[in-house]
Amino acid sequence: MSDFKGADLLLSDLPDKTEEVIGDRGYDSNKIRLSLADRNITACIPPKKNRKSKPPYDWHLYKKRHLIENMFAKLKDWRRVATRYDRCTHTFMSAIHIAASFIFWLKE
Repeated sequence: MSDFKGADLLLSDLPDKTEEVIGDRGYDSNKIRLSLADRNITACIPPKKNRKSKPPYDWHLYKKRHLIENMFAKLKDWRRVATRYDRCTHTFMSAIHIAASFIFWLKE
């Protein structure tokens, strides 16, 4: 299933203080852009290749998206997080925090 179909659920849960949303080309649609604009949120989403009118986006901000993608890739190296051994949400989030802290500590 496309990420676009679940975007409404994700975007409705954004905090009120959100200023910008960075997304990939899969989230490029007028519906998503309008829903973000109604909430005064700037969309940093590159246009699809086949789009006739290409809306502008902050290319430099979009380049920072790889940091988030790299963190998810490193979290997947942790077997407990990747296979979601913990069924309880609180325990699973605790495992993510421990893994993220350890990844940060190894980077230093």
